[in-house]
Amino acid sequence: MWKESVDYLTIDILGLTGSVNDAINFFIYDVFKIWFLLITIIFAVSYLRTFFNTEYVRAYLQGKSEFTGNILAALFGIITPFCSCSAIPLFLGFIQARIPLGVTFSFLISSPLNNEIAIALLFGIFGWKITAIYIGFGLLVAILGGYAIGRMNMEKYVLIDVTPMEGELEEVKINLTQSKRVNESWEYTRDIFFKIWFYVLIGVGIGALIHGYVPADFIASYAGAGNPFAVVVAVIMGIPMYSNAAGVMPLVEVLTSKGMLLGTALAFMMAVTALSLPEAMILKRILHIKLIALFFGIVGFGIICIGYIFNAIL
Repeated sequence: MWKESVDYLTIDILGLTGSVNDAINFFIYDVFKIWFLLITIIFAVSYLRTFFNTEYVRAYLQGKSEFTGNILAALFGIITPFCSCSAIPLFLGFIQARIPLGVTFSFLISSPLNNEIAIALLFGIFGWKITAIYIGFGLLVAILGGYAIGRMNMEKYVLIDVTPMEGELEEVKINLTQSKRVNESWEYTRDIFFKIWFYVLIGVGIGALIHGYVPADFIASYAGAGNPFAVVVAVIMGIPMYSNAAGVMPLVEVLTSKGMLLGTALAFMMAVTALSLPEAMILKRILHIKLIALFFGIVGFGIICIGYIFNAIL
């Protein structure tokens, strides 16, 4: 229905044709669709989040075995709407809580990859099957990547003093009225939306230009099925960039429509959201460069593998 409405606006009312119509139609359709999905899903996840807090999660992780902790930390990343940089404060809190290093990295990997914004956009653009596969592979990278780092005994490369947190968290309760939960969820949703709505405009705008004016053959020649190194190139290109899912997802949609294989496009998105140079600069204050390089190497390799697997099965 929404697609038909946009077609009616751009074709019947505005009389647009050709590349101009393709670009403007794409822009209007995707902007409002993405805005709607963001508001709806962020509100739903925010509401669920009112039933617990991060202190409870921290205390719960402290009492679990390491591999179980990797799994739980990766799952926790799904409900934390952080980019690669904004996930670092909670990552630091986990370290200070003496949670195993590998477990903290599982969270740091999962949070920007699998947060609700990325899930909402993937679902809206590619459907539930692609979204489910993406979440599964994202969790796999976070779990195995964190576990691998934990097995390498890299604690000596943590540059901050880790002291036990005072006191024990015996019980955490969140007693909120229904009205309070809804109000807090809406306030949080509004705050997040107003922080990223402009990035959606930019991302969709660039995507619209590519969609309308860049020939499909140009994209396919560099990142299509004929280039066996397309995934590697996409990941290398993505790491220096810094964006969240709202900014990069519209580009993924356009690149795939222009001939880029889906696994290559998703690998690019994962590299942009999970790894970034600003993240490395912030982590430099907390971790030795050897541990940062190991983290980037493991996650980058995992993303490359996922890209090729996606290309093979889809």
